[in-house]
Amino acid sequence: MIMNLNRKKGLLILCLTILMGSCSPLTIDPIGTKTAGWLDWDGEGGWGGASKAVAEGGLVMDLETEGLVEAPKGSMAIMGSSDETDWSSEEPRDGDVSQRPNLRAGSVDDNAEWDDYLLYRLRFAEWNIRVHDIDVSERHIIQITNGQGQPVLGTKVTISDDAGRELGSMYTHADGKVLFFPLASSSPDAQLYQILAEKGSASADFTLNRNERDHTLVLDTPSAKVPVRLDVHFLIDATGSMSDEIEQLKANMITISERIHALPSSPDVRFGMTIYRDRGDLFVSRTFEFTPDIERFTEELRNIAAEGGGDYAESLNEGLHNAIHLPEWRVDDTVSLIFLVADAPPHLDYANDYDYAEDVFEAVERGIKIFPLASSGLDDQGEYIFRQLAQISAGKFLFLTYGAGGAPGDETPHHVDDYSVLSLDELVVRLVEEELAQLSLEQ
Repeated sequence: MIMNLNRKKGLLILCLTILMGSCSPLTIDPIGTKTAGWLDWDGEGGWGGASKAVAEGGLVMDLETEGLVEAPKGSMAIMGSSDETDWSSEEPRDGDVSQRPNLRAGSVDDNAEWDDYLLYRLRFAEWNIRVHDIDVSERHIIQITNGQGQPVLGTKVTISDDAGRELGSMYTHADGKVLFFPLASSSPDAQLYQILAEKGSASADFTLNRNERDHTLVLDTPSAKVPVRLDVHFLIDATGSMSDEIEQLKANMITISERIHALPSSPDVRFGMTIYRDRGDLFVSRTFEFTPDIERFTEELRNIAAEGGGDYAESLNEGLHNAIHLPEWRVDDTVSLIFLVADAPPHLDYANDYDYAEDVFEAVERGIKIFPLASSGLDDQGEYIFRQLAQISAGKFLFLTYGAGGAPGDETPHHVDDYSVLSLDELVVRLVEEELAQLSLEQ
């Protein structure tokens, strides 16, 4: 009798084990997922494997809308052809990153080359490609300095219209500047705007006249805290189309993180990341909280794999939204940077989705600069959207450059000129150093 009970217990335990095992994919969780700092881990296993719909019933629910939804008001709703050139590397793809040539990249600053950017916007409007048309043609640069002429980081700048309605606020970057676009605001017809700058106990205000485009305000406050606080967040497209370059890009990002961590200026630096794919994949987005532990961060970065995607556009809208809203950005007195690494534009045809045209201004409100990096195959629509994200947030547009056979070189299919090319590591680290140098204690 006792033996029969023991057998029954054994069978029960075995059945429970099998049932529990069948509820999750046979994949390996990233290292220490319970304590590694993933904010929205969904319990669906590791980075690979079928989506929940496939695992459970062999059917994938079509989460896209039927056909294209009507373009939002003010958008350019015309579809153009994608750049289908194969820019993939012909180097070894066996996982040995050391055998691959170092990636090279260029950059352009559309705010520095403002007239060229306005001409690019006009040309793009003729190409009949669907994007959200954010009218940035009237651009005001507001700079906050202290009595010593140093830029003031992390000043809260609040803008109200001539009727006293608050239009929003934003935080100054390391150069002490913010950008204001009246025609993209909720009060585009106001003649005057009231500007209030606040940091700590110091405050000052002035009236912005639309006939002038550059404005300076002096605030009685230190330039920045010592050491300078730096939050760096990687926003990574981890769909299958990135598989050709994802290993090399991960190696680059690991090297970049380590070099930033070891900068001579010794910033108080933290690293975070958001990984995104597309609807119907194993996951749409996952975010890793900021950490000052460089070894912990790079170990998690090494585990990421590219998979899924299916169609060309991806869920960049959701990835961007989560990168801005989920991690705990320090905001106050902090240099805040997002490096977006992707080869496709966001879906603009999903129902109940986030909107990059709104979230880019959410980034501005938190003082976050966005540096999009265009990987191989990004089309004209993607380029325009990436440059929108960079220009509005005061970042720069970065792009991998290629030579013969898709190997790293100095050429790009994008609509840019007058750019220089560096190794990807060197370029990104230099951009970070430029941000910090504006707050040099030697000033």
